[in-house]
Amino acid sequence: MAEKSDQPVPQTRQAPSPRAKLVRVFDSERESEALIVSGLLESAGIDSDVTSTDAAQNIYPGVGGSVILVREDQADEARRIIEEYRQSDETADVDVSEEPPGQ
Repeated sequence: MAEKSDQPVPQTRQAPSPRAKLVRVFDSERESEALIVSGLLESAGIDSDVTSTDAAQNIYPGVGGSVILVREDQADEARRIIEEYRQSDETADVDVSEEPPGQ
């Protein structure tokens, strides 16, 4: 007879289907920003794919960036998380150009 355990049962993530439709939820000219957002989505349990859209720089200089794709059934949740990130990022701006008070 198996004993009951009070420890939580780890949740297993369902492997994404290779046929799942992917949709674009975020794009950026900066790969670093796309990687941050991808990590944010991953921490919320949303699998994402960061794809580079760089064009041949000798033909189209300055064109390109990164795109984040997620499964269609997770797109709304991903967009909500990204929007919350953008709103919190705007309120976190600190002006470091001025001296701190009392100096």
